[in-house]
Amino acid sequence: MPKDVIIACDFASETETLAFLAKFGSVRPFVKIGMELFYAAGPQIVAKLKEKGHQVFLDLKLHDIPTTVEKAMRVLAHLGADMVNVHAAGTVAMMEAALRGVSAGAGTRPKVIAVTQLTSTDEARMQKELLIAKSLPETVLHYAHNAQRAGLDGVVCSPLEAKTIHDALGSGFLTVTPGVRFAEGDADDQARVATPAKARELGSDYIVMGRPITMAPDPAEAYARAVSEFLGR
Repeated sequence: MPKDVIIACDFASETETLAFLAKFGSVRPFVKIGMELFYAAGPQIVAKLKEKGHQVFLDLKLHDIPTTVEKAMRVLAHLGADMVNVHAAGTVAMMEAALRGVSAGAGTRPKVIAVTQLTSTDEARMQKELLIAKSLPETVLHYAHNAQRAGLDGVVCSPLEAKTIHDALGSGFLTVTPGVRFAEGDADDQARVATPAKARELGSDYIVMGRPITMAPDPAEAYARAVSEFLGR
C-alpha cells in the first residue's frame, strides 16, 4: 500500500497556491484542494496542478441526496483528481451513488473515500450536539464499515482510529488522516491529533498536513521533515 504526505493547500487564490508550490523546486508533493481554493480558483485549478506533476486530493466532502451527489461526481470525475471524498453520514445509498457517478465515464476513476467524523470533533460534541450516543471510536468504525459496504476505497479519519479500521476492514482499505502535527506544534482547531511518526505507527496510509507546512518559515524543509518522520526515511 503506497503511503504519502498530502499538503493541504488552503489558500484563497490560484496565485497564492502556485507561489507556495514554487518553493518546492523540482519536488511535486501530493496536494489537497479544499473548498476555499476550489471555490476561489474554480475547477481549472485541478488541471493546472496535475499539469505541473502533482497528485491531487479534491476535498469537497459531498453530502446531499443520492441523485445530487451522483450527478456532482460525474462532473468531478472529469477534472482529473486522484482522490475525492464524501461524508459517510450521507448514508450507504449516497456513497453508492457517489461511486456510480465517479465511475460513469471511461478511463480510470479517482479513489473515493468517506469522512467519518471530522478531526475537529470530539466525543462530547458528537454526543451533545449531533445526538450520536455511541462512543466516537464506535461511530467512526461503523461509518467506515458503511463506506466499505458501499464499495468505497477508504475513509478520512484521525490517525488514532487508523489501526482499528485496518484491523476490522483490512490493510487494503485506505485511511487518510488529517489532524497531524509536529511534536512541538499547536493543535489549532483539531481535537484528535498525532505526530507523523505516531500516524505511521498507527497505520495511516496518507497523512494530511496544512498549517504545520504552509505556515512554516521554510515549507520545503517542513515537508521534508514530515516525509522523513512519516515514511521513516
